[in-house]
Amino acid sequence: MTLDEVMRSHKFTYGLADAQVAVLAELACEVTFEEDELILVEGQRSKFFYLVTGGSVAVELRTPRYAVCIQALGPGQVFGWSALLEHSDTLFQVRAREHTAALRLDGEALKMACRRDPLLGIEILQRALQVVAGRVKATEIRFAEMCGVRV
Repeated sequence: MTLDEVMRSHKFTYGLADAQVAVLAELACEVTFEEDELILVEGQRSKFFYLVTGGSVAVELRTPRYAVCIQALGPGQVFGWSALLEHSDTLFQVRAREHTAALRLDGEALKMACRRDPLLGIEILQRALQVVAGRVKATEIRFAEMCGVRV
């Protein structure tokens, strides 16, 4: 499968115009991570946006003493949305749960592509906001569970 085909078949890009998918595919490179590999570190400058294509990752909220898994993500899901913001730090730690494959897009290049094509920008923004809302909901559920509240 070509990079363009992989990008086209990802749930995050479903419904985008062919030209928009082609732009994203040009920005992407395939990456892999081994089990337990730390991909994003909370508090570091966000640089990349990832589309998971195989395997899975854990989105974790980290403290100095422990990390709590907020959400597990698999193929068709994304992480690294902080890279779409200006000068933003990563809010969650992300760790590979197993051998994982993803498409990695440079956040700065993606932001520039969205500025050049406002329709693409709107689509990426709306889709990223869905991801953010899902992350907030997952955090809320996990926090409630930790406090003994049934959800």
